[in-house]
Amino acid sequence: MADRTPPLSVGELRGLVDTGEIDTVVLAFTDMQGRLQGKRFAARYFLDEVLHHGTEGCNYLLAVDADMNTVDGYAMASWERGYGDFALHGDTATLRRTPWHPGTAQITADVAWHDGSPVTASPRQILRRQLDRLAERGWTAYAGTELEFIVFRDTYEEAWNRGYRGLTPVNQYNVDYSVLGTGRIEPLLRRIRNEMGAAGLAVESAKGECNLGQHEIVFRYDDALTTCDQHVLYKTGAKEIAAQEGYALTFMAKYDEREGNSCHVHLSLRDAAGTPLLADPHDVHGMSALMRHFLAGQLAALREFTLLYAPGINSYKRFRPGSFAPTAAAWGPDNRTCALRVLGHGPGHRLENRLPGGDVNPYLALAGMIAAGLHGVDAELPLPDPCTGNAYAGDAPQVPATLREAAALWRGSATARAAFGDDVVDHYATMARVEQDAYDTAVTDWERYRSFERM
Repeated sequence: MADRTPPLSVGELRGLVDTGEIDTVVLAFTDMQGRLQGKRFAARYFLDEVLHHGTEGCNYLLAVDADMNTVDGYAMASWERGYGDFALHGDTATLRRTPWHPGTAQITADVAWHDGSPVTASPRQILRRQLDRLAERGWTAYAGTELEFIVFRDTYEEAWNRGYRGLTPVNQYNVDYSVLGTGRIEPLLRRIRNEMGAAGLAVESAKGECNLGQHEIVFRYDDALTTCDQHVLYKTGAKEIAAQEGYALTFMAKYDEREGNSCHVHLSLRDAAGTPLLADPHDVHGMSALMRHFLAGQLAALREFTLLYAPGINSYKRFRPGSFAPTAAAWGPDNRTCALRVLGHGPGHRLENRLPGGDVNPYLALAGMIAAGLHGVDAELPLPDPCTGNAYAGDAPQVPATLREAAALWRGSATARAAFGDDVVDHYATMARVEQDAYDTAVTDWERYRSFERM
């Protein structure tokens, strides 16, 4: 794994606590839904006790639905097991200031049982396991994620009270690449960029997108674990900054019938000397033999691993022809109609997974991509011919169209069970079942409008 220099060292934190500049430390881990869960500590207590000994959290935090309801079916946590605690240990490589909260620092936690063994269903642990498999070969994964979001001129409380209907987007028309359009909301975008930079993230750019009020802020790629840690921090921080400014923003995959919020995930590999492993300038598509097998593995496992890229009911609303979200399990050189796009030049040659939406858990997505790639490498899978035209109109296998379909493929996947273990596969199959059951019992506005009077 790459060396990870913390944005804020423990020694620097001690100094800031001594001078009174830092009085609070947030310790948080990422749950199944990709959300930060944890506690706020008095900074002195954190340094004296929590830094060395960790803290505890109820193990139901990895066995609840999106509404934090306890649900049946999880082996690791249940009423029968008493909903005990697991331990949270901060990773000091992630310690940083969070400028949007005065006097506050934050640290990302790993989740373990009290005997020190890892909680294998924790998203960060799932990714760590796949990174360890790469490290056994002397390889390191580098990744970047591109999160889109929609901003509204309504507070989160107003949006809730209005049932998230009739909200006012910050732009009234398509502002894709529009400097004028981004200028309308630049004070908010600027604050997010600058305060993420002050938190240690390397900001690249911001741009407008297609949907009304839709924007994207991009950060420089890093080793895969760092990228995921920063992704979830940014996602939470952007919401918190928006709320402080009287706005609401959403990363949900499909807010309305227009373009959804994507989260394209870029991945490359390097060896122990830092040499790129996926590039070959002599190949017609710039790909090394290793990349061909690695990409073939992505295609072979794509449908079975879609649950890791599209985790909820709403995720599948993005997958529509002509939407810039993929419907075909195909690859193509610089082809945005494919699920897997090959792009970049020289050392920057990489693959892009275009399935994930803004609701993705980045740890799970990158774990899936690495596991799929290693499957292709180990089996020496041949790479099918690229799609050079419109993949929406081609005959490639289709991406699962519903959560129910994706969950069945995941649950029955021998590739997933070999890469992640039965406990992880069963745990996330339960998550999908819980989500599907909740949706199946819900009565929607669409049904009322369609049926109340006319049926």
